[in-house]
Amino acid sequence: MQIGHHLRRPQLALLRRCALALLAWAPASFAASTERAATMHEYASEKGKVVVTELATGLERPWAMAFLPDDKGILITEKPGTLRLWQEDAGLSPPITGVPEVYTRSQGGLLDIALAPDFAKSRRVYLSYAEAGDNGRAGTTVGYGMLSPDQSRLDDFKVIFRQMPKLSTGVHFGSRLIFDRQGYLFIALGENNQRATSQDLDKLQGKLVRLHPDGRVPDDNPFVGIQGARPEIWSYGHRNQQGGALNPWTGDVWTHEHGPRGGDEINIPKAGKNYGWPLATHGINYSGGAIPEALGTTAQGTEPPLYYWEVSPAISGMAFYDAARYPAWDRSLFIGALKDQSLIRLTLDGNTITAEERLLGERNERIRDVRVGPDGEVYVLTDEADGKLLRLGLR
Repeated sequence: MQIGHHLRRPQLALLRRCALALLAWAPASFAASTERAATMHEYASEKGKVVVTELATGLERPWAMAFLPDDKGILITEKPGTLRLWQEDAGLSPPITGVPEVYTRSQGGLLDIALAPDFAKSRRVYLSYAEAGDNGRAGTTVGYGMLSPDQSRLDDFKVIFRQMPKLSTGVHFGSRLIFDRQGYLFIALGENNQRATSQDLDKLQGKLVRLHPDGRVPDDNPFVGIQGARPEIWSYGHRNQQGGALNPWTGDVWTHEHGPRGGDEINIPKAGKNYGWPLATHGINYSGGAIPEALGTTAQGTEPPLYYWEVSPAISGMAFYDAARYPAWDRSLFIGALKDQSLIRLTLDGNTITAEERLLGERNERIRDVRVGPDGEVYVLTDEADGKLLRLGLR
């Protein structure tokens, strides 16, 4: 039965006016939900349909994200030097003030973000970024500020770490920030494209660094008290680390790094160990030919990678999936790919990677960061001038 057949025209007109008024009155969350529905897409995968919802667009080269507790939103860094807040009912905020000045040449800019383990009490937000030096070169710097109660500014920003010496002309800054279960802060660094420095223990290029949250050096770091070595160093022989995460099942810090042309790799860095660059690599020069310093794919006294790619996807971002929401993704490791323009899903059996799947390649978007949200969904940032925040589910 059609209602319109039993109503006169004035009554139909009144119903239309009421419907329009109801839509105009509808809360922002309803408007947001209808907009999200219009930007939802599905893609095939080995585990079912991956449902992708575009939560935000118009980000400028977004680099990293961190989830505020109690569903208060997601903090997002943009490489040109801005920090934004995305909230479900409000969208993207204006830039948050109090962010330090950053060096923005080439790969430089505002990079990673992490909340202090005691954020609910301290309100500390940690940032890594490229910082200019007096010699016209730059290095990676880390500091923290306190997020204001209204989430509009960082107060009292304090630098706790500087990569020294500053050697970068705009490339290979890294970097990722990882807190372990004991509350130590790990900083994954690049070697500024100064290859030999990765092996130099008196420099902080190509190193994984371990610090107390206030920047102090732990007494049990492996090079404390060794002449000619920086006490901040945890491991060395890394190239350009752009992914890092804490394994939720073992408590180990995992990092990954770009190789040159080929040789992207994943490591589980151990105290005092040498991970090979540039002495051991599965990559070659971008122009072709072997890396001059390389002794082969292995070298005595160095650790082999846990996993590597002969052809570089140009990996960035890393997240372990341990949520209950999508059992089909359990024991997966998600990694973004810039050059390959995909989201890589690796299947884990303990510390062994048993399978690899590429997702979202149909979108042709560089993926810079990936995180698992407190809701069990997977969140992704695309590295574009018109960057996006995406939410991924499975059905």
